[in-house]
Amino acid sequence: MTSTITITGNVTRDVELKFLGSGNAAAKFSVAVNRRWMSKKTQEWEESTSYFDVQAYGALAENVANSVQRGTKVIVTGRIEQRSWDTEDGAKRSTFEIVADEIGAALSFATAVVAKTQRPQTAQRQSAPAFEDAF
Repeated sequence: MTSTITITGNVTRDVELKFLGSGNAAAKFSVAVNRRWMSKKTQEWEESTSYFDVQAYGALAENVANSVQRGTKVIVTGRIEQRSWDTEDGAKRSTFEIVADEIGAALSFATAVVAKTQRPQTAQRQSAPAFEDAF
């Protein structure tokens, strides 16, 4: 079973792009999602921000690296993946990340010009490698 998530928020840092040993592109960035609501108790506006790490692979990774920078409002759809590791002192750590299927500009307060990229006819959508192979 796959857990699908869609978020809309602002990119908090420029996209980090690298190429794996396989030649597959991998991109990593973070998105801040703000939530605002009226408190029933105080009748005042309250706000909360959640931060999500996002990874993309293949042509999507290259396109997002060429299109998105810090501050861009984006819509990300993908699946949630948990990554675990041991620290140098033996402590166990884990995090949840979004592996993106699609990333687009949020157009509520912006416009965008879409330019189709040229691809070889044999290009296929590339699946995500294991996290330890990426970042």
